[in-house]
Amino acid sequence: MADYVAPTREIGFVINELLDYSRLNSLPDFVDATAELTDAILDEAGKFAGQVLGPLNRVGDEQGVRIEDNTVVTPDGFKEAYQMFVENEWLSLAQSTEFGGQGLPFLIHLAASEMWNSACLSMALCPMLTAGGIDAVSAHATDVIKQKYMPQLVSGKWTATMNLTESHAGSDLSTLKTKAEPQGDHYLVRGQKIFITWGEHDMAENILHIVLAPMTDAPPGNKGLSLFLVPKFLVNEDGSLGERNDVRVVSTERKLGIHASPTCVMSFGENEGAIGYLIGEPGDGLACMFTLMNHARLEVGLEGVALAERAYQDALAYARERVQGRNVESGESAAIIQHPDVQRMLMCMKSLTDAMRGLTYDGAYSHDFRIHGSDDERRHYGERFALLTPVVKAWCTELVNEITSIGIQVHGGMGFIEESGAAQHYRDARITSIYEGTNGIQANDLVGRKVLRDQGAALGSYLEEITETVDRLGAIEALKPLSIDLANARDNLREASSYLVENAQSHQKFVGAVAYNFLMMMGYVAGGWYMAKSAEIAFANLDGDEKAFYEKKLTSARFYFSQLLPRHRSYMDAVTGGAEIGVALSDSSF
Repeated sequence: MADYVAPTREIGFVINELLDYSRLNSLPDFVDATAELTDAILDEAGKFAGQVLGPLNRVGDEQGVRIEDNTVVTPDGFKEAYQMFVENEWLSLAQSTEFGGQGLPFLIHLAASEMWNSACLSMALCPMLTAGGIDAVSAHATDVIKQKYMPQLVSGKWTATMNLTESHAGSDLSTLKTKAEPQGDHYLVRGQKIFITWGEHDMAENILHIVLAPMTDAPPGNKGLSLFLVPKFLVNEDGSLGERNDVRVVSTERKLGIHASPTCVMSFGENEGAIGYLIGEPGDGLACMFTLMNHARLEVGLEGVALAERAYQDALAYARERVQGRNVESGESAAIIQHPDVQRMLMCMKSLTDAMRGLTYDGAYSHDFRIHGSDDERRHYGERFALLTPVVKAWCTELVNEITSIGIQVHGGMGFIEESGAAQHYRDARITSIYEGTNGIQANDLVGRKVLRDQGAALGSYLEEITETVDRLGAIEALKPLSIDLANARDNLREASSYLVENAQSHQKFVGAVAYNFLMMMGYVAGGWYMAKSAEIAFANLDGDEKAFYEKKLTSARFYFSQLLPRHRSYMDAVTGGAEIGVALSDSSF
């Protein structure tokens, strides 16, 4: 396994050139967040990822976690690395200055988070969930709760979890059995939750569980759900830690990957009841939880980008050093990177990762403008963020499974051996398409709640921006082929969108039958747009000091257009030509 090296130039290209960071820097909330400052921060984040987190990846995979005395013991070095993470104030980058945060754009947090996820996904999952918990508490909790808990969350001294599903429920949260009983100014929570990432550990002094549950007298179904903050240790009025709450870890799961990230079964209220505090209004639990989940969905998509980058780095390093066969042109002994099919695989990994990064960072860019922009920008980018979130989450996590698999293939037989590290990336990546709502759920969200709800208006606005790029590329002779291909892809996506709108009422199963293929189609077309803009920027800089860098960007874009963008047409055919058979399937078809 090669040492991880943060791709700071690639990340800087997306932030400063592809997305134009200066627009964010010009917003009143971010005038002090200059490009020079953020570049320096990301450079340090890259060093932290490579030097501190990177060496833990193999250790964590081999050692895993264990339970001792109702505490989950993490692998060697994890506790110390997390304390360094807290001391360096990494979690506070994009958090409110009111609670000790640094007030930087979320885009900068996302870029740093990519590096942490690449270096050690298991570790990075812990602060990711805490950041989501911060969002939920900040948006929905009372001022009393915020003042009591937010500073410690923002600093990372306390971590947060997300407690949704139960053993019988899966993604159907309307059937939750955990209950919350009112007790004066708090509630007593009783029940059991499963699949709780970092639900218990020894890295922080307190853990705040964000728990979704109905009150004892709530109506059945999703409308009866409320959200509660249930601390591992109760907190005294002066902020010090009090007695242990009635919360304990029952077990941790044995998993395919992310062995160092404890996936816990958590029990609440086995004795006197776990004390919890209401977040938001009674019955608004699901809406409040989606504040956390939408953050998590974007960051899970980012995990796809991060693991794709790591798998590519390892495959590239191995391909450069592994000598096997002969160069087909010279006949001399050759490293496998000289073989055409290996070159195809490596460029497939790189090109897809480039496209995924552009899409994901645009999601974060949109998030910043929807919170901090003008009224018009908040409206426009709010719609953009909502549209892109399911695509970021699902498309990137579908592709990372392909990319990490290719990484094993580049290694050949050694890829199937754990020693190379390629297999760990493949195993770790597999959870991402399941996390935070499976990709089928994301697809249904995209089609049912995003495209059909506004009759394709937000998507239409997105396609208009693609058209602007088509027109600019068409005026550059060397890039006209990309302009033509992008225009065709845009038209195909518009046609598929119209097909959805026109046929949505044809059958109750229609959305479910076409949604996945439409999401994948949109992912490839969106990826094509970011790659086209990358090509435009690269072409304009071929005569500059970084000619080699921009030549590689142009090659990556051309590879995407010739060998990867065509995939969108097969997904379109499956949407417009495959809906009938999809709707006709039943349980007797199998």
